[in-house]
This record gives sequence, C-alpha cells and structure tokens, in this order.
Amino acid sequence: MKPKLVLATENKGKRQEMCDILAENLSSFQKSKGTILIATVDELGLKLLPEVGSSFKENALEKARFVYAETGLPALSDDSGLIVDILVNAPGILSARWSGQHGDDLANNELLLSQLSSLPDSMRTAHFTTAVALCYKLKEVVEFGNMYGKITRQMHGNNGFGYDTIFVPNDYNGTPLEGKTTAELNKDQKNSISHRFQALRKIIPALVEILG
Repeated sequence: MKPKLVLATENKGKRQEMCDILAENLSSFQKSKGTILIATVDELGLKLLPEVGSSFKENALEKARFVYAETGLPALSDDSGLIVDILVNAPGILSARWSGQHGDDLANNELLLSQLSSLPDSMRTAHFTTAVALCYKLKEVVEFGNMYGKITRQMHGNNGFGYDTIFVPNDYNGTPLEGKTTAELNKDQKNSISHRFQALRKIIPALVEILG
C-alpha cells in the first residue's frame, strides 16, 4: 500500500507525537475516506539536508520541499525549539545542538540549567514554539504553535524528549499543573496542549484538502 503522506523529520520523539496527534485529529476523515498510510523519511531511505535556515519557518519549509521533491508525495515537517525570554530567542533554532552536540538532550538541559542557575523564578519564563509546514505541488502552508511556561531548577520526569524534563507549562487546559514538567505528563496530556498540537490542528484543513 502506497503512503499518502510523508513526515519530514528524523527526530523519533517528534515523529511519534506527530503521528499520535494526526491520528486523533484525522479520525473522522479516515472513517469516511479510508486509512491514511503515513511514512517517515527513514522508512523511505531519505536523509534530510542540514538545517541552514535562520528561522523555524525557513527550516520547516526546506525540509517539506525537499521531501516532496524526492517523493512526489505530500510532505509534512516540523521545526521547533525552546525560547527562554531572558536569553532573547535562544536556544531557538539551535535548541537541538545547544551544547554543541546535535541531539544530546541531557547535555543541552544541563547547559541551559547552568546558564540560568542564578536567576529567580520570575526570570525563568520560556516557551516552546514550532513551525509546521505542508508541501504538495504548488501548495505550501505553514502554521505555528506555542506553549508557554517556565524553566525548572532540576530535571524531572521520564516522558517526552528534548527540554521536556525542565519545562513546566503554565497550565493544563486551564488547570494549574503544580510544577509538573511536560516530561511528567502522559502522552495524551502533553499532546492536548503542546505547541506541536496547536500547529498541527491549524494545518489539518489544508491537509484534508490535499488528501481528500
């Protein structure tokens, strides 16, 4: 069975979250139109090009364009990161390699906690942000999402990836989280408030139009 959509990401955590969120938000579409087979770049033997854009939007678009050009299939990509207010847009697009080694979550978290160690709680505000891009033929759509909160002083939790162990969202659908990091939330909780969920939900109409 030929895939109908390709996820243009090599990050296993992002890939799983995107699949889970899409499955939830496309359930009614799939009931009427049939199952949407989603492939990943790994499964298709593709290697994404290095990110060279100066913004999340640029990086997301470049990944989606590349995968569409290589496969001819609708491509959905995500470029996201953590922005700490006091650091002025940092780590930002360098989030995955903040410590110098790409994808070393522990080192990235330890470095950021060290950099913020002297700051009071009131100055530890931050937010996750994402740009999700959809590319197919002449259609290109980019949507954004944010999740606001603050940085803890120690790592907590075993779920998630990236900076989840040191990020406390402001609330969970209006309910205070009492200091819980996103790594202490279960999958459904995180996926219902995350920056990625917000962006993907906005892009669903364009995706349904293409797939329909």
